[in-house]
Amino acid sequence: MSLHHDHFEPSPKAPLIALVLLAALSLALAASVSLGLVARDAVPEASRIAAGTQMVASRSLHFRDAADGGVEVFDAATGAEIVRVEPGTGGFIRSTMRGLAHVRQRQGLDADTPFGLTLWDDGGLTLNDPATGETRELDAFGKDNRAAFAVLLDKESA
Repeated sequence: MSLHHDHFEPSPKAPLIALVLLAALSLALAASVSLGLVARDAVPEASRIAAGTQMVASRSLHFRDAADGGVEVFDAATGAEIVRVEPGTGGFIRSTMRGLAHVRQRQGLDADTPFGLTLWDDGGLTLNDPATGETRELDAFGKDNRAAFAVLLDKESA
């Protein structure tokens, strides 16, 4: 007696068709934005320009890892330390800055160019890296994470 079956069991076609349609829809939507058929409302810089949003405050910052695992934040204009993020704290600042530093490393850039932190009149808060063109809209990460960076605008240099 043979355990081998010669009959063919076809795959259900409905899920396959649904996947193909979903992929086609995704490509069509992406292409429609690229071709200008759909507005790029999700691009913060373009939205700010269209709305006439103005900068309220900004600060250039340097971040440096301390020997003990802390992170030191300096005002790039004065060189004064603004704040020190102690080891084991400031997880959002640490992860954000490490990610941006990693992009610089990949591109072979040094840490000389300061990062820019900008508060907009619509309440938005942006961290940008002029060296790489990378930008982080900090409001997207929740109010507590936004506040971790917002304090760097308000805090006087030590």
